[in-house]
Amino acid sequence: MHSVEASLDLIKRGAVDVLLEAELIERLKTGRPLRVKAGFDPTAPDLHLGHTVLINKLRQFQELGHHVMFLIGDFTGMIGDPTGKNVTRKPLTREAILANAQTYQDQVFKILDPDKTEVLFNSTWFNQMTPADFIHLAAKHTVARMLERDDFGKRYAAGQPIAIHEFLYPLVQGYDSVAMRADVELGGTDQKFNLLVGRELQKHYGQPPQVVLTMPILEGLDGVQKMSKSLGNYVGIRDEPHEMFGKLMSVSDDLMWRYFELLSFRPTSETEEWRRQISAEGLNPRDVKFKLAEELVARFHSAEAGQQAQAAFIERFQKGALPKEVPEIDVQSREGRLPIANLLKKAGLVTSTSEAFRLIQQGAVRIDGERVENRDLELAAGTHYIYQVGKRRVARVWVR
Repeated sequence: MHSVEASLDLIKRGAVDVLLEAELIERLKTGRPLRVKAGFDPTAPDLHLGHTVLINKLRQFQELGHHVMFLIGDFTGMIGDPTGKNVTRKPLTREAILANAQTYQDQVFKILDPDKTEVLFNSTWFNQMTPADFIHLAAKHTVARMLERDDFGKRYAAGQPIAIHEFLYPLVQGYDSVAMRADVELGGTDQKFNLLVGRELQKHYGQPPQVVLTMPILEGLDGVQKMSKSLGNYVGIRDEPHEMFGKLMSVSDDLMWRYFELLSFRPTSETEEWRRQISAEGLNPRDVKFKLAEELVARFHSAEAGQQAQAAFIERFQKGALPKEVPEIDVQSREGRLPIANLLKKAGLVTSTSEAFRLIQQGAVRIDGERVENRDLELAAGTHYIYQVGKRRVARVWVR
C-alpha cells in the first residue's frame, strides 16, 4: 500500500501540470484504484522515445495499483488532430489506422504490464453514435471556446482555413473520457486544451471531472527540437541495440538528466547522487550515460543486448579508436538534408568533396565507428554523430 505522499511524488515526477492537484489528492485518499487514461492516435507505424514519456507514466500508475486504460484513437485518427500545426492535417485511411494500431499494441507492452492494461478503441462507442448524437455533442461547446485553443486562434487571426471537422476533434477526444469514465487523463503539454475539454464534458454528463496531468514534450538528440522522425533526431524503440545505445551516448551531458527524469525508472535519489558525484568527486558523466543507455536498450530488447551494446561501444570508441577530446562542429543543411561529402568538407575533415568521395571509396570514412560505403548518403538536420576520416581527423558534427 503506497501512501498518498509517495504516490503523489511518483505521479508528479517529470510532470508539467496537475489540474487539479487537490482533486487528485482526494481521489488518492479513497484508496480505490483510479481509472487512468492516455490516448494515442496511430498516425505512424513506429514509436520513438518521445512517445514513451506518457507510456512510462502509465507504467508508474500501474506500479501504484491503478487501472490503466490505453486508448487507441482509431476513430480520432481519421479526423486528424492539428495540434501544433498551422494547417489542416490530412486524415489517415481506415486501413492505415488499423495497421499502425497493431504495431502500437506490439510495442507498448515493452513498457506496460499486459495483464494490468485495458486496451480500448474509440471507434467502439463512436461507431454506434447517430448524426443526432454528434449534433448534441457539438452543442456542448462554443466556437468562442474553440478559438481559445492556440493553433485555432492563430489560424483564424491569420485568415487561414479551419475545417469544421477539426473543431470536432477536441470534442471527440473529450467524449472518450466520458465513455471511459476516466479519473485521470495524461497527455503532452500540446494536448492541454483537449484534456480540459474532457473535464468539461464529464461535468455535462454528470460525471466527476477528470484530473488532467500533462507531460513535457521530449527534446530529441539535438537537445533543441522535439524528438521527431522527420527531424532525424529520434531514438526509435525498434532501433537495433547498438544503434539505440550509440544514439543515447550522443546526447549532451545536460540533456542526459532530462532523459533520466522522463525515460528512466531509476529512483530520483539515485540520479541525484550521480549528479553530486559528478560535481563533487569528478565522476565521468559518460559512465552515468552508460547506465541510461543500457537501461533503455534492455527495456526494448534484453538485458543481454544492453550489456553487449555497451561492450561494443567501449570497444569501438574507447580502446584507442578515438582521441580523448573530440571537437564539436555545427554545419548547416539545405532543406533539411546534407550529402555526406558536403558535410565532411563543411566540417573541415576533408579539403574538397572529391577528396571525400575518394576516401569513402577507400573505406576511410566512418560514422559512429561504422564504415561509410554509400557516397550518396544524406544526413538529416537534427542529427549528430562522430565522423572519422582516417585515424587523425575526428569531430562530432551537428547538422542544423
